[in-house]
Amino acid sequence: MRRGGRGWMSTLRAQCFHGDNFHVTARGSARETWRYDGVRPAASRTFRRRHHSRRTAFARPAKMPDREEENFCKKMTKATRGIHAVSDALVNAKLAFGFLDNSVWADGLLVFYEVFRYLEGAMIRLRNTKIGLLPLSELQRTEAFERDLDHYLGKGWRKNYSPRDSVTKYLMRLREVEDTDPTLLMAYIYHLYMGLLSGGIILRKKRQIVQKISPFKTPPSSDGSNVTDFGQNSIFQLKRDLRESMNRIAETLDEDTKNKLIEESKIVFELNNEIIRSVKTGSHVCEKIFYFIGPVLLVIFVLITVLNILYKYIIC
Repeated sequence: MRRGGRGWMSTLRAQCFHGDNFHVTARGSARETWRYDGVRPAASRTFRRRHHSRRTAFARPAKMPDREEENFCKKMTKATRGIHAVSDALVNAKLAFGFLDNSVWADGLLVFYEVFRYLEGAMIRLRNTKIGLLPLSELQRTEAFERDLDHYLGKGWRKNYSPRDSVTKYLMRLREVEDTDPTLLMAYIYHLYMGLLSGGIILRKKRQIVQKISPFKTPPSSDGSNVTDFGQNSIFQLKRDLRESMNRIAETLDEDTKNKLIEESKIVFELNNEIIRSVKTGSHVCEKIFYFIGPVLLVIFVLITVLNILYKYIIC
């Protein structure tokens, strides 16, 4: 037979017909007989199997399913996504006024001060329980809150201070949980400290940027940001340690307790939202914002007017 030329598939030739049989000859293969009734001899089936195995040997492997089980912290995050978004919006709306006014920033610190102070006291009282397994030695914030409040409100702020109604309600819930099912306090500890390590750091950086460009500059000071100052500790590592510890503890809990923790997590954000709403902004803050943004808006208005005149009388 002639070498070279077209491939072997194109060299298949029908030789002859004999009754119900159709004889086919292929280059390099033995003579095979294919019957019209669809039944092929064993040699043909073997050839087809070999050709199929050679073709699929180079096929792309099927994608393996992701077998990684969703950990407990991810489940909590997923379950609280909606109410968490509301909290983020409230914080950005309320504490943004604190970028220009120290009294608003201090009031935001004040509403969370009592909550963190209670939780850190509970951590000491419950240090021999599962709560003691959380890495909280580097996260203690009570003294940092007090130093910041001394800076903004003066050292005598405690004399006339009493928690507002929303904070009192929050503290009552914490006491109730500690008395009935202290394990559920882990929901408050996890979300509040994780929020401080994430959103708290971001708010501090935004505030520093706004104060640099603000015309209402205050004398530079290293005080007033102790709450979000964790020294030489890596923020990334602190968050990772807290998350991994929470997941390890969750592995030792039954499903009922884990479900209760997830439900309590929703209450955490609901209570957070109530105390954030109570932060006082004041009309003087709006005046500062107007005086800060007003000149910018005036310049934009003048530019638009000039461009309209140029377009109408010169270009057209």
